[in-house]
Amino acid sequence: MAGLDKRVYSIEQALEGLADNMTVLAGGFGLCGIPENLIAQIKTLGVKGLTVVSNNCGVDGFGLGVLLEDRQVRKMIASYVGENALFERQLLDGELEVELTPQGTLAEKLRAGGAGIPAFYTATGVGTPVAEGKEVREFNGRQYVLEQAITGDFAIVKGWKADHFGNVVYRHTAQNFNPLVASAGRITVVEVEEIVEPGELPPSQIHTPGIFVDRVILGRFEKRIEKRTLKQA
Repeated sequence: MAGLDKRVYSIEQALEGLADNMTVLAGGFGLCGIPENLIAQIKTLGVKGLTVVSNNCGVDGFGLGVLLEDRQVRKMIASYVGENALFERQLLDGELEVELTPQGTLAEKLRAGGAGIPAFYTATGVGTPVAEGKEVREFNGRQYVLEQAITGDFAIVKGWKADHFGNVVYRHTAQNFNPLVASAGRITVVEVEEIVEPGELPPSQIHTPGIFVDRVILGRFEKRIEKRTLKQA
């Protein structure tokens, strides 16, 4: 990687500098648009004490779920448990610290973090356990709770295409949390299905500008389906 060229050529280079007790932001929704190769490398590295921020924690044996197997995650900030029995068990047994956050609030926390906004007020969660211990103020006769922005040491992201400069395009619903996560990491690593020459991506189609991206790596993807439902014959 040199100058504006953000490409790296090994998974080890992609996550160089990741260490114990860091905060990792991960894109994806369920198993759609997850950076599966980067997640697998985190497992291989064996780093511990991580705080992981993602919409959910994958499934048993795939996605972020693999990081629970060796208890690499100290705290999970997510919007739901999903199809992950190990996540559920560790939560209920008190083995894993979990901060469940309304999905829209989680998205806004990441967006605010990427925009340099330290906190914001939202009506979501007022009068519920979500608001416990947080400042609540009234605006125009309605109560709002103060939520702090989220940033991370590393952001791991799955894109469709990127150019050498780190400009990224996501494909359809795989866009989900990825652009928000990409903007909020101190070091943002994007794995993509294709790397193209600068100028090949129309500027109007770029979702994440290269200014937010530090490293780009070409990946190979299984694209597993989270829950397969078949019509009865």
